[in-house]
Amino acid sequence: MRDPRQRQETFANRPGTDDQLSWLNQLSRQRLSGPAMENNRRMTLEEGQSTLCVHAGTYEDPVTGAVGTPIFPSSTFRFSQTTYESFLEGYVRDIPTYSRYGNPGQWSVQLKVATLERAESALVLSSGMAAIACTLYALTNRNGHIISSHDLYGGSYNLLHADISQSGRSVSYVDPLDLEQIRQAIGPQTQLMFFELMSNPLMKAIDLRAISALCKAHNILLVVDNTFLTPISCRPLEWGADVVIHSATKYLNGHSDTTCGAVAGSRKLIDRIWAQMLRFGGNLDPFVCFLFERGMKTLALRMQAHAQGARQVTHFLASHPRVKAVHSIYAPDYAHRHLFDYADDAVSGMLGFEVEGGDAAALALLEHLRLITSATSLGGIESLISLPFNTSHSGLTREQQARIGIRPGLVRLSVGIEDARDLCADLEQALQKVYWQEPEV
Repeated sequence: MRDPRQRQETFANRPGTDDQLSWLNQLSRQRLSGPAMENNRRMTLEEGQSTLCVHAGTYEDPVTGAVGTPIFPSSTFRFSQTTYESFLEGYVRDIPTYSRYGNPGQWSVQLKVATLERAESALVLSSGMAAIACTLYALTNRNGHIISSHDLYGGSYNLLHADISQSGRSVSYVDPLDLEQIRQAIGPQTQLMFFELMSNPLMKAIDLRAISALCKAHNILLVVDNTFLTPISCRPLEWGADVVIHSATKYLNGHSDTTCGAVAGSRKLIDRIWAQMLRFGGNLDPFVCFLFERGMKTLALRMQAHAQGARQVTHFLASHPRVKAVHSIYAPDYAHRHLFDYADDAVSGMLGFEVEGGDAAALALLEHLRLITSATSLGGIESLISLPFNTSHSGLTREQQARIGIRPGLVRLSVGIEDARDLCADLEQALQKVYWQEPEV
């Protein structure tokens, strides 16, 4: 399998390219992986996933010997001759100058993300939506065309529909499982495809290998949102994606105490996204960088715990008489088996299920839960439950929701790391209260 860090990017000027992009696009200097400092710990990539999570990128402070990366709460950094040379030679992203441009704590967590995704470079931002917005704007131009999914996360759909489409770019929405429909949507101005590796909330998995091959055949960039699976399960760059995105608020950080986003890919493409981030101002605060790196140290361990719980909860729900359907990679009737072609050991704590009685019964279920928290978001150590019709997909009409499979009674559950028997017991007692009836006299 080819190493994506060795790829030579050929992202040429495409329709509508602004001449102002030429410096980043055509720079002939050698592009180094990173950015990183000499005290950031680099790994051989022969280590196991947990080892990489713990150690990759850690700033090994030469003065104190601190075993964790320090926080660098400075907005600006003293200039030196090296700083001025970096301005002239095009290395400004690699030198501490101003924290919107980069911060040593930011570089540590970026190196950890890049290592886990087997990427040449990574960038962390203030939220998952900041990561998506900067990526889509940076890698497309006015008059360019984007192909995406008709059942995206609501925030991503709103960005494409309300902002991207108003900026001189056009967007086509397709069924991400229908390769022929995707092929038919390609036109002469198509620059980029953007898909979620696993969809929210029905856990539909795209055929990553087939879509990657289609993009390569037409010189189209492929951007993949890997939030639900994480690099512990799948590294899309190894299967042909050009850029991978995470809402790192979710599994990567994993503790429901920050909002952050991440992108990873070749240095050339990430440099372009970084430049867009500078203009949008979506840099990540140094303290949040510290929390983010802290969270990622337990990513591999947490994902196994999420998976163990999700398996047992899936089996419990699948056997409950009031549950009509379960959408989970652990369900025996999971329809998207091609997922395991590129993620044979896929683990996730996400699942959806449909209850009898529609949304009224689903709302009642949430009210009766004692342990599982009714809240938006996902991927934290605590189990969170919500109804897509009034949260993630509330911006869609009922007709649009039905078209993408969001039916009345659909519940999304992010299984945390609690004991699975406690989660099943909580669901059992809540379901019993929803459907309990007075006995006939």
